[in-house]
Amino acid sequence: MQIGVDVARAVDNKRVFVVDNDEVIRAALTFILQDENETHELPSVAHALAQGSQRRPDAIVIGVGLLAGNGLDCVTELLTRFPGVKLLIVTPDVKDAVAQSAIARGAHALLTKPFTIESARRKVDRLLGRSVAVGLPVEIR
Repeated sequence: MQIGVDVARAVDNKRVFVVDNDEVIRAALTFILQDENETHELPSVAHALAQGSQRRPDAIVIGVGLLAGNGLDCVTELLTRFPGVKLLIVTPDVKDAVAQSAIARGAHALLTKPFTIESARRKVDRLLGRSVAVGLPVEIR
């Protein structure tokens, strides 16, 4: 099912890895991003490193819980193994200590939960250097 898909982006062929130990979040983000990206759902950093050796990602969306469990050295390893990759951390709180440490180590942005289809797509599009439409709230009286 395609929801609000921009055809130009759908053929742009950017590769995105969704890496999280939370199966529900991983599946939701994969569903949200797969219409406009070549999206791969991966349960661990080890799987991302193995998959990336065959198909280099343009962006990696990774859960903060996975970073907490694996240690923040995996941020450095991902950025080193895949030069130019954009790293997006999924976190329940922008002030989360692990998420902030990941930013300090070179991660590019945070996606806070709860997120919407539009907010997740906009965040990934920005990281991939795609133009993003600005939504203005309209009040009708």
